[in-house]
Amino acid sequence: GQMLHRFVCLVALGLVFAACSSDDGAEPRPQDAGADVGSDSAVEASTDGGSDAAPDASSDGAAPKLLLPKSGLAPGELGVLVNQSDPQSQAVAAHYVAARKIPAANVVTLSFPVNEVMTEADFAIAKAAADAALGPKIQALAITWTTPYRVSCMSVTSAFALGFDKKHCNTTGGACGPTATVPTFDKDTVAPFTDHGVRPAMMLVGKDVATAKSLIDRGVASDDTFPAGDGWLVRTTDTARSVRWPAFVALTGEWNAPKVMKLSYVDNSAGTGKNSIENQKDVFFYFTGLATVPGIETNTYRPGAIADHLTSYGGKVPTSGQMSIEKWIEVGATGSFGTVVEPCNYTSKFPDPRVVVPRYYRGETLIEAYFKSVLTPGEGLFVGEPLARPFGAEPVTFADGALSVQTTHLDPKHSYAIEAADSESGPFTPVQSGITVPSHQRVTLSIKPADKAVYRLVRE
Repeated sequence: GQMLHRFVCLVALGLVFAACSSDDGAEPRPQDAGADVGSDSAVEASTDGGSDAAPDASSDGAAPKLLLPKSGLAPGELGVLVNQSDPQSQAVAAHYVAARKIPAANVVTLSFPVNEVMTEADFAIAKAAADAALGPKIQALAITWTTPYRVSCMSVTSAFALGFDKKHCNTTGGACGPTATVPTFDKDTVAPFTDHGVRPAMMLVGKDVATAKSLIDRGVASDDTFPAGDGWLVRTTDTARSVRWPAFVALTGEWNAPKVMKLSYVDNSAGTGKNSIENQKDVFFYFTGLATVPGIETNTYRPGAIADHLTSYGGKVPTSGQMSIEKWIEVGATGSFGTVVEPCNYTSKFPDPRVVVPRYYRGETLIEAYFKSVLTPGEGLFVGEPLARPFGAEPVTFADGALSVQTTHLDPKHSYAIEAADSESGPFTPVQSGITVPSHQRVTLSIKPADKAVYRLVRE
């Protein structure tokens, strides 16, 4: 069919801001290095009338810098926990450290029995050793074993992130009590340990070494790919496990990003259709509620994909009486979540897609976006490749006096400005202000003439 284009352009003081999407679902074509990014989707503006290329930022022709806000954790900020009593943990850790170039100083070797459940005593020793070895710059943790997956009544990931405390477990109302909230929920922090004293943790889960290594490789491969794919949010006939459906409706109703990331709400509460998505290509998000989700192996999943099913014991890995979240990893997802003890269906104990989807899309790493989406995560296990970061920004290009970048960083809830300076130390002066987007989308920022040494995008 005929391709229709939608443009949003702001032109002032030589700054061009453009957003482009195609209604046929095609992914925007990446620009070649040095190309005039956005030249086919925005009117170029320059203070000299556009007749000549703007001068280079310096006399030797060096390209100016464009500094974007930090949106995700770096490998140097991630600690890696290894159990020397577990050969799989050692092999997975070695592969991960090499794949992500994690500094050797960030690796902490522990020793404890390889059981499904870690005792509180063993955990106290391991946590103290990890805390002593990790400096203040370490903001999050990668756990390289698959068992143990819990510490008494807490998940292993939450115990290492928050410290063991029974306030994070069911302590009232029999087996159906609420648990403590955490300060990281839906927060804009890029330094959770510095700002909140919490190191989000994620397990590199796998039924065997090969499965965990494949997970790692998918996460690394996902970086900055701006994947075209689909998100599915499915309300099933399982009423108790479909309690997130209002959030599904809200997110899909508000999400009018370019069709390169289409989100679809499927309502099968009446039982007239199917409870699962099958034979779908390029699945990137899949949120549902069932004890066991059929047909997940018939789909293909984009590197970086997140998939989870709300049920009581999905966090028992690698096997469970219900469907273990390890199965999502086995079939190709890069991240999942499940609870390790009976949580009852408190929505606060499970990921809120209204948080994880937009945060992931704006360039946060998997561990940040996912952990921030759970208000009371004490009983929940986060699994996946922590540093997977499919969205963010493409490399900055500089050609014909224009400095350009494609990015998904911009949050529709905020406005932004671009400032310029002669050096990174400033002082910075505004070039453009009041930059906004009507929805989450991939946009092109282009500055012409880019005749200063440094530019930066800041939130107003």
